[in-house]
Amino acid sequence: MTPSPRIPVPLSVLDRSLTREGEHPGRALRETVRFARQAEALGFLRFWVSEHHAVPGIAGSAPTVLAAAVASATSRIRVGTGGVMLPNHQPLVVAEQFGVLESLHPGRIDMGLGRSVGFTDGVRKALRVGKDAAEDFGAQISELLGYFEGTGPVRARPAEGLRVPPFVLAVGSGAAVAAEHGLPLVIGASRDEQRTREAIRAYRAAFRPRTGPAVPGPEASGSLRAGAAPYVVVAVNAAAAGTRAEAEELQVPEAWSTALSRTRGTFTPLVPPQDVLGRTMGPKERAAFDEARQTQLRGTPEEVAGALAGLVERTGADELLLTLNTYDPDDRLRSYRHLADAAGLGRGIPGSTAVS
Repeated sequence: MTPSPRIPVPLSVLDRSLTREGEHPGRALRETVRFARQAEALGFLRFWVSEHHAVPGIAGSAPTVLAAAVASATSRIRVGTGGVMLPNHQPLVVAEQFGVLESLHPGRIDMGLGRSVGFTDGVRKALRVGKDAAEDFGAQISELLGYFEGTGPVRARPAEGLRVPPFVLAVGSGAAVAAEHGLPLVIGASRDEQRTREAIRAYRAAFRPRTGPAVPGPEASGSLRAGAAPYVVVAVNAAAAGTRAEAEELQVPEAWSTALSRTRGTFTPLVPPQDVLGRTMGPKERAAFDEARQTQLRGTPEEVAGALAGLVERTGADELLLTLNTYDPDDRLRSYRHLADAAGLGRGIPGSTAVS
């Protein structure tokens, strides 16, 4: 067998706590905690959770609370948010929450921040934010960081003086804000890869160095001081299986829920892939489904490892944030195990093979 191309950057995990048809959201949250333990055993660098409000198919609505559960259930893997949507919260409260997390789990917490607000008028009203709340994202970032640095309008305890690495999600003007504040950037691999590469180039060109907490990486590559140089995390949906056809099937449920969100306005719980592949889609549904599939990487472990290595080479990514949501969590685990093996993760880590 031809050796798999080794992926030249750290690999991390993003889990959005998607629900399955007919299951209570609590089960998805418990599965996220279980999955985090598995990702740690496989040797992934980080495990991040996300923030969504009033979405039928997503249970992850309170990322700092879920991150606390994940951090308590693990011991080595870094835990963070991908991310907390800062316009939905007061910066002081966010600083306090991450200060508590870092105090309880020193040296393991990441603070991923986004600028999105609720997608509907009802959600925005319930959150007490307006459509234009994201326009002050840069000022919100400055205020938040000030609480950690001791320059805020009040003393944020226990955050003040702690070093929690901040990351900025490239949503809207997020990339520009990350560059202006000298912070690491998290950007999704889009259908138009050229646009992704251009956004990364613009971020690197506009980057303003600043003093900040380190961005922890594997011991072999050391830690990059956040603010000393640009740092890019590329997020990508990737599935690996014994055959390409099997890998394609893994990504069908999430692609279908995404298609429904774009055609009917609701991201629904995941259904078995056979339920999707056996149905007749309308023209709009088919177009949205095919579009959702275009951002996904899939294939055998060797094929996906090669594709990820190529993505790193073309984008200059410093890290990859992998996401995959299958109907069967065991199928998802097998995919991540394939990629961990292909990348050579977990070697020498106690318990790294005891994944169940």
